[in-house]
Amino acid sequence: MGRGKLRIYLGAAPGVGKTNAMLSEAHRRVERGTDCVVAFVEHHDRPRTEVMLHGLEQVPRRQLGHRGGAFTEMDVEAVLHRAPAVALVDELAHTNVPGSRNDKRWQDVEELLAAGIDVVSTVNIQHLESLGDVVESITGVRQRETVPDEVVRRADQIELVDMSPPALRRRMAHGNIYKPDKVDAALSNYFRPGNLTALRELALLWVADRADEYLTEYRSEHRVSRIWGSRERIVVGLTGGPEGRTLIRRAARLAEKGAGGEVLAVYIARSDGLTSASPKELAVQRTLVEDLGGTFHHVVGDDIPASLLDFARGVNATQIVLGSSRRKTWQYVFGPGVGTTVARESGPDLDVHIVTHEEVAKGRGLPVARGARLGRSRIIWGWAIGIGGPLVMAVLLNTIDLGLANDMLLFLSVTVAAALLGGLLPALASAAFGSLLLNYFYTPPLHRLTVADPKNIVAIVIFVGVAVSVASVVDLAARRTHQAARLRAESEILSFLAGSVLRGETSLEALLERVRETFGMESVALLERAGDVEPWTCAGSAGPDPATRPEDADVDMPVGDHMALALSGRVLPASDRRVLAAFAAQAVVVLDRQRLQHEADQAKELAEGNRIRTALLAAVSHDLRTPLAGIKAAVSSLRSDDVAWSEEDRAELLEGIEDGADRLDHLVGNLLDMSRLQTGTVTPLIREIDLDEVVPMALGGVPEDSVELDVPESLPMVAVDAGLLERAMANLVENAVKYSPVGDRVLVAASAMADRVEVRVVDRGPGVPDDAKDRIFAPFQRYGDAPRGTGVGLGLAVARGFTEAMGGTLNAEDTPGGGLTMVLTVRAVERRPEPAARSAVAERQAS
Repeated sequence: MGRGKLRIYLGAAPGVGKTNAMLSEAHRRVERGTDCVVAFVEHHDRPRTEVMLHGLEQVPRRQLGHRGGAFTEMDVEAVLHRAPAVALVDELAHTNVPGSRNDKRWQDVEELLAAGIDVVSTVNIQHLESLGDVVESITGVRQRETVPDEVVRRADQIELVDMSPPALRRRMAHGNIYKPDKVDAALSNYFRPGNLTALRELALLWVADRADEYLTEYRSEHRVSRIWGSRERIVVGLTGGPEGRTLIRRAARLAEKGAGGEVLAVYIARSDGLTSASPKELAVQRTLVEDLGGTFHHVVGDDIPASLLDFARGVNATQIVLGSSRRKTWQYVFGPGVGTTVARESGPDLDVHIVTHEEVAKGRGLPVARGARLGRSRIIWGWAIGIGGPLVMAVLLNTIDLGLANDMLLFLSVTVAAALLGGLLPALASAAFGSLLLNYFYTPPLHRLTVADPKNIVAIVIFVGVAVSVASVVDLAARRTHQAARLRAESEILSFLAGSVLRGETSLEALLERVRETFGMESVALLERAGDVEPWTCAGSAGPDPATRPEDADVDMPVGDHMALALSGRVLPASDRRVLAAFAAQAVVVLDRQRLQHEADQAKELAEGNRIRTALLAAVSHDLRTPLAGIKAAVSSLRSDDVAWSEEDRAELLEGIEDGADRLDHLVGNLLDMSRLQTGTVTPLIREIDLDEVVPMALGGVPEDSVELDVPESLPMVAVDAGLLERAMANLVENAVKYSPVGDRVLVAASAMADRVEVRVVDRGPGVPDDAKDRIFAPFQRYGDAPRGTGVGLGLAVARGFTEAMGGTLNAEDTPGGGLTMVLTVRAVERRPEPAARSAVAERQAS
């Protein structure tokens, strides 16, 4: 049995009609006689979706329990046992309830596909894993449920379900997507026109790229070399010369004239590395083409016209933009040039534009060969072998007669050895000196610098020619090897710098130490000053006795107008300053990053302190009002002469005053402790306590039988401040009771998770959308249509502030089935003894 096929309906946002499209496809397949079942489709109380489920066979779902609630998930085993031809599975990125067969629904789908069942599913663009950061930057909401891009890309068919933002907002306003109580919040937050437009563009571009991949795969499989002009792709051929900027801008203007135009700049380097291109100019052109929305490509090839055409056909380009040749008129005797060759061989489907520029016919500079230094000792040995080697060889050969041919080969070996050690000049000297010795000692007439036999003249000339040629090749190879080793070292250094920029790991001191080690210096210092006449100050240094002024250092590398990198120890050659400049620029970046991070940390501390202080001050006016009002009412009643209070009534009023005063004293003490905490004058009184000693005390402000408490005695002890935890729990419980439907009890449940204890306050109220879950913890935030008089929106802000002061966390989650769950997590200390053991200990202590 083969693998099943996957069809996905992709949408830009909830409500565009993905599920309806999937169900419509199911009805069409059923009408054609296809065995199609609904494995999992959630109608979300939408009447139209519910109606479309009629007439389709639905596989019973699996019932699962989690944290006291009952949930349903797709029964993969039942679907596999039913073995339909097609299964409908909604919401591909859904996270299954703990205890399910797989963690993610897309993993369930993979099992169905592996069993040969075709699957039709749905997913929104914001649920793709690679787009998480992009979607968060657009909507401000981080998607917790995601699906790997590869799962969607492997789909056999992807169909975009599109809807314009105004139409989608009308659907939302009519109540066709969310319940009426959530419509206003959704329209003003996630479903804003800008958000929907950006998500729609994201979905359209993703599908377009996927279609482009399909086209590329098809052309490759069917070996289609002819260009298909599905959209304008313009290739710009760069030489590294200054005219490249003109060509890039010209290509960008051409791309703007067609829909979906794309610019691809390509630089073709010869495989031998010989080039007159300016690396700096290429870097500028790369930045320019990327700023204009194009891409830069680096290709290696000896035949530049053929390589350029191969690249253009490989990317399915429609146009090539080249610059007019910079060669002078007399240089055309060597060939027609790249532009003419490309235009002649491009064929009828590839247009070639030759663009004029200011550098036309000004000539192309030849590459300048700068040999690498071979080292003083190697050069000395090269000259010694080049001059002394022929003399020693002449002395040895005078005692042995090997013939002129063998004598010439031996002298040639000495010349090659001189080239290997000292380079070209010692080899040339060896060839010249060796030819004189050959002529004097071994070619008749002997011991004279004349040659009687013309054949011997030819032999000596050939010897000199071969010696010079071999010496040149050996010298070039030696220099290239040295250059390659140097460039490799430079590339490793620059790669280290680039990696440190991306990771942000290197501190300034570590970077300066790396500079000192790399260049073998005694000390390195980064100096800065406020102005041209201001004194220099040291921002960071490595090594003993760093220079205090650039002029005091052996090497100084200016960075901008008022910063410099000063190195002491030795003078660097000019070839090393390129890498040193990269280090200097990175040192300035690291210094700026450290200062910005320090300022950001300070600003964060100030903002956090202001937020907590604002919450505390506002909480005084909010939470003190109720007990003060009760005390005032009781006192006013006792002082009233209009009513004759009985002793029982007076006792009850006095008790109310006492309770209110105690509550005020308790609250003010907690607020003052938190205020002192923010100013650094006091820390929370962290001690080991049992949750069952604190949590029940937090329920005093809510009606009886409104809360269901589930705090097992077997939980480990927690390290908290009892007063702060009690106040935080009281605010959470009061908030949950306020928004819970009448008759529904709030669940307060605690459980242990590794080294943490988690307390969950679960309600069945209207819930909070994902984009508002963080805002409800800000001061003065009242969610939804809560009536005035029910609070000023400080309870949750105070609760989170108290929790974080104790080293815990407080977050909001959706309650499965509807509602909101507050999750308070604190640090566990140790496992408590079993209840029986604790009772025995208590009895011994009591006795």
